[in-house]
Amino acid sequence: MKQHYIDEKTGISYTLQGDYYLPDLALPAEKGNRPVGVWGQRHLRYLKQHRRILYINLLTSGRLNGYLADIDEQAKDMFFRLVKQMAEREGVTEQLKAENPMEWVGKMNALREAAMEIVSKENLFT
Repeated sequence: MKQHYIDEKTGISYTLQGDYYLPDLALPAEKGNRPVGVWGQRHLRYLKQHRRILYINLLTSGRLNGYLADIDEQAKDMFFRLVKQMAEREGVTEQLKAENPMEWVGKMNALREAAMEIVSKENLFT
């Protein structure tokens, strides 16, 4: 019995698996394998759990990695911009860092947590 079979009408190749011929399917290769950071990974988890159709469409079209890398870049930029703006508004300066490092660390941690919440709600879960 033949292990491989190519349908002449469609050009699709099939491989024998047990008693059945299954099509040889592969996802399209993505262009430019850009790294996906923590924000992109969080958005990926959100897509898999809550936006399944969008996830499958991006995956099968070969655009998932690029999409996640863009989301990651946008979220990272927004996060750093928010931390900087909130630090200026709250008066968390280099002078405070030099005079009272523990207070500066506490305030910066609070600002970073607030910025993470904003970025998560605005960029990742929409």
